[in-house]
Amino acid sequence: MPHLLIAGKIHDDGIALLKAAKGVTFDYVTEISHDSYAPLIEKADALIVRTQPVPAETIARGKHLKIVSRHGVGYDAVDVAALNARGIPLAIIGDVNSRPVAEHAMMLMLALAKKALAYDAATRRGPWGYRNSFEAIELHEKKLLIVGFGRIGRHVAKMASGFGMMIYAFDPFQSNEAIRTGGAEPITDLKTGLALADFVSVHVPMSGGKALIGVDELACMKKTALIVNTARGGLIDEAALHAALESGQIAGAGIDVFLEEPPPAEHPLFANKKVILSPHSASLTAESAIRMAVMSVKNALDYFDAKLDPALVVNRDHVSDEARHHFKA
Repeated sequence: MPHLLIAGKIHDDGIALLKAAKGVTFDYVTEISHDSYAPLIEKADALIVRTQPVPAETIARGKHLKIVSRHGVGYDAVDVAALNARGIPLAIIGDVNSRPVAEHAMMLMLALAKKALAYDAATRRGPWGYRNSFEAIELHEKKLLIVGFGRIGRHVAKMASGFGMMIYAFDPFQSNEAIRTGGAEPITDLKTGLALADFVSVHVPMSGGKALIGVDELACMKKTALIVNTARGGLIDEAALHAALESGQIAGAGIDVFLEEPPPAEHPLFANKKVILSPHSASLTAESAIRMAVMSVKNALDYFDAKLDPALVVNRDHVSDEARHHFKA
């Protein structure tokens, strides 16, 4: 009888799926912290985890652990090498969040373009005459550079086309033909793309430890340009971004992700009025909460039913032969 550990509060639909599963027991810890779930890892056959760290020492204590299922698609906080050493699969939920992230990116672009925060403040506290500043701009016929043209980037392209934007994409891992098929004009040099863009939306999955957009890249951009990051913290150098905003090198930014999360209270972007911030929440909609909960639970249950989709296992090349027997054919 497999015993599952659910680390962090998930939607009730996921718990209902667990309760309906025959021959399954589970522990459910609603607090999202490593210390809250770690004492229970020793008896777990499967771990369903949200954003908490899963370090090597915790994996080592999970003597019965056979699968880790992430309540999401990122796995930066999981020690994958430690899982590989034991041949334990790490499953993610697949493409259930790309559309809400794209919507969030569009929201940030619109809020920046329409000066949403400033106009809201002027309405509540005055001056009403702020409406005559004509600071808001239109998206129509503006140039949008999408950096990273995967599923999310393609959704952004489709949404932005509805506003009549001119869409370009930089993605060295995609062919020019694939980018054009996705509705964008390919850009082969990032700095060239940044120089022509009125809007930039970042959708690269990983930074490789180095900022993709730093001092030199920001210096290429128009002084009227607006940049949005809903991908990963660190892709845009936060100190360089703050300096570029303060100096007027660029006009504004929308940031959903940070290098350190949560960011420190003294983070310079917090006091910057040219920035709209959100707490790494682009994918966290009411609908996605259901999809993430159900899929993360389903991956764990599917493993024990020998029908786990190997396409959802990020370390499938390193799992044990025993684990492979639990993948669907």
